[in-house]
Amino acid sequence: MAFVAYSASITALLPFNRIFSGGMGKKWNRLSPGYSARLRAGPSALSRTSSFSSAAAGKAGGAPPLPQLSEADKTLPIYTWPHKKKPRVCILGGGFGGLYTALRLESLLWPEDKKPQVLLVDQSERFVFKPMLYELLSGEVDEWEIAPRFSELLANTGVEFLQDRVKLLHPFDHWGMNGHKQSSCGGTVLLESGLLIEYDWLVLALGAEAKLDVVPGALEFALPFSTLEDACRVDEKLKTLERTKFGKDSFIRVAVVGCGYSGVELAATISERLQDRGIVQAINVESTICPTAPTGNREAALKVLSSRKVQLLLGYFVRCIQRVSDVEASGDATVIREGKDIAKQNSEKYVLELQPAEKGLESQNLEADLVLWTVGSKSLLPELEPCDKPHELPLNARGQAETDETLRVKGHPRIFALGDSASLRDSTGKLLPATAQIPESWRDDDPG
Repeated sequence: MAFVAYSASITALLPFNRIFSGGMGKKWNRLSPGYSARLRAGPSALSRTSSFSSAAAGKAGGAPPLPQLSEADKTLPIYTWPHKKKPRVCILGGGFGGLYTALRLESLLWPEDKKPQVLLVDQSERFVFKPMLYELLSGEVDEWEIAPRFSELLANTGVEFLQDRVKLLHPFDHWGMNGHKQSSCGGTVLLESGLLIEYDWLVLALGAEAKLDVVPGALEFALPFSTLEDACRVDEKLKTLERTKFGKDSFIRVAVVGCGYSGVELAATISERLQDRGIVQAINVESTICPTAPTGNREAALKVLSSRKVQLLLGYFVRCIQRVSDVEASGDATVIREGKDIAKQNSEKYVLELQPAEKGLESQNLEADLVLWTVGSKSLLPELEPCDKPHELPLNARGQAETDETLRVKGHPRIFALGDSASLRDSTGKLLPATAQIPESWRDDDPG
């Protein structure tokens, strides 16, 4: 069984948990006819979209005439919405936030002329149940079981789906210095295929991608673990190592950088898979694991890591990652393991230079056959900023859209953001974690 160290966030996924509790071969077949109804108890973050529902019903009672398009836009193919008078909701990103929002809007009771038409856009043809990516590594599930096609999930709903990448946003609803700029629709979205989508309401749920460019060598030599493609790549790398080291005395050495929810789960899963054939070492800059988790969850996670013989290197940050062959070429043969110069080892190995972040620790070098990176992420929103208006969306330093308590993007009454695309703060201005449910430890700190 997979170790779950993030119960606070996974609790919000109960509709999926109930489905997965049955036979693996049947669970996705049950996501069709009554799927929307079962999702009404979805992530708590989406309960905040009630203002969106009322706003869509009260303010977007139809799709009024569009503002004047530029000469360049006139030459682009325009997406044709099924109905001319119903509100048009465009959702960018088909992760948990985007998919649940689409299905929630579909399941609500609307007056006939107020029910919005919903378009979901994602670069992948499949929805990925990310909490079970780890089971791909343990062999408990196959790829098709946790990654159904959007076309299958949405087959019996009114939600339309487009597989495409988002290239550019052009909102028309922003607040200017002299008041609200009146506009007859919310704006447009340009896709990489060249298709232009006109919308009345926009939901940003594009998520984030791994940030590997913060440490020299991480981009070239470390593997992230956040997408289906990432999981398949890690699985193939492990299979290769298992084949090449089969029957040999040498261990498969895996370094996991980061001991948050994902890093802890990943380290535990790989250690269970490799058993006595491998050594898994988890590195964290803080002196503890899962620092935002409740104390009970953290203690449970430590027990599991200990039982699976995961070695913890706490209070260290990775200064750089090098390939052994590059170390050999530079003449730097200072990294020693078991009395042997690792630069003489004939395989694709890596050296992680660790620097202490806590007093009393000494610098050290770590050898690994596989380096997995689970720390840091970057929002995809900055890449969508219109080049002529670089500050149109209010973004924080992490590239997330600043939102109010209803997840509405500040200064943009027709745009909502959620998940990793949103920057939501408590009453003191403290940035809240981008999880469906906020851990109890954070709520306890809130004087309100």
